[in-house]
Amino acid sequence: MKLVSTNKTETNTFELTIAVEKEAFEAAIAKVYKKQVKNINVPGFRKGKAPRNIIEKMYGADVFYDDAMQECYPVALDAAATEAELKVVAVTNVEVEEVNADGFTFKATCVVEPEIEINDYKGIEIEKKSTEVTDELVNGEIDRVRERNSRMITVEDRAAQMGDTTVIDFEGFVDGVAFEGGKGENFSLELGSGNFIPGFEEQIVGHNTDEEFTIDVTFPEEYHSEELKGKASQFKIKLHEIKVKELPEVDDEFVKDVSDKDTLDEYKEEIKENIAKRLEAEAEKAIDDDLVEKLLEKVEGEIPEVMFENEANNMLREMDMRLRSQGMDLNTYMQYTGMTPESVREMYLPEAQKRVKMRLALEKIAKLENITPNEDEINAEYNRLAEAYQMEADKVKEAIPADALTQDLSVEMAMKLVKDNAKIK
Repeated sequence: MKLVSTNKTETNTFELTIAVEKEAFEAAIAKVYKKQVKNINVPGFRKGKAPRNIIEKMYGADVFYDDAMQECYPVALDAAATEAELKVVAVTNVEVEEVNADGFTFKATCVVEPEIEINDYKGIEIEKKSTEVTDELVNGEIDRVRERNSRMITVEDRAAQMGDTTVIDFEGFVDGVAFEGGKGENFSLELGSGNFIPGFEEQIVGHNTDEEFTIDVTFPEEYHSEELKGKASQFKIKLHEIKVKELPEVDDEFVKDVSDKDTLDEYKEEIKENIAKRLEAEAEKAIDDDLVEKLLEKVEGEIPEVMFENEANNMLREMDMRLRSQGMDLNTYMQYTGMTPESVREMYLPEAQKRVKMRLALEKIAKLENITPNEDEINAEYNRLAEAYQMEADKVKEAIPADALTQDLSVEMAMKLVKDNAKIK
């Protein structure tokens, strides 16, 4: 392969003229011949046994040229891009200029990774969220546990109130005629939940167990049923039961029931520790998110749209793999949700843009700071991945080239540098 010329045609776009010499082209032709000869019939020869020169005489000397050029393009283009020190992200056009037995020359129009600028990435100011464990947070957690351990008890000595759960029979009528879907028996309804149309639950308040009564309500104009939109209606109600939620007392016995602690003080200390860990993790996550947003604001440069599209496609493939691991696939998911590959890709595009910009920013920082992992750090990462995927380290090395892993580690180390140098208040 020979890089003949490199011509920048527009921002992030280059036209490479590349020559593939006779030796490489001949090797590709021989490879194509071996693949295709088994499917070629030539009179006087058994199928698949015709010599190459006979086939070329019969069908033309260039019979294998097109397929041989297809064999050569990827390797030749990759070598040319490396020589030109370009990171190709997309090839938009390939045009053959000349081809004969001595080789061929072609032009490739390539979109390349941009050279972005980023400044002031050290000393970024970030405000850390409070990690103070307050009594309110502790009591809130205890209240949630009480809710999970609550029980419903029947109330017989008073009328229904907001917050009660009532068991009712109901039947709805419009203009004196019962309508479809307007009837229920022994239905549990929490008053104040907003599960029924406005005015329904409020009119049950004040009624007693075993009481039968009628309420008047009007269906909302935006109601889902066309027949009932805006219609005045009556519901006949029979109130069977009024129930309230009873929460357990917060004492040592409660603690023994819900935890492995013996006293309320011990239980509160455990809750404080757990909340402290959660708040710290949330605060660190918020710091990382804020750093990302502020770094993205500092990125300068024109990024090719195709890089965002490629990343969105990668995210689409990741989604398909996750769905398959759960016994589904992307096509089934789209049928259920009414989405299309285009709409799913569009959904991912904003996140894809952030990923690409962030990756470029951190790669630039790693370059500016001369960040490169050493051999021990690379081997440690291979071992970590091997353990995570339950594979042998050698198998991981076969799957992930060292230069790709080195680049990923450099990006992680660049992010650590940014965070270590941030001014966190």
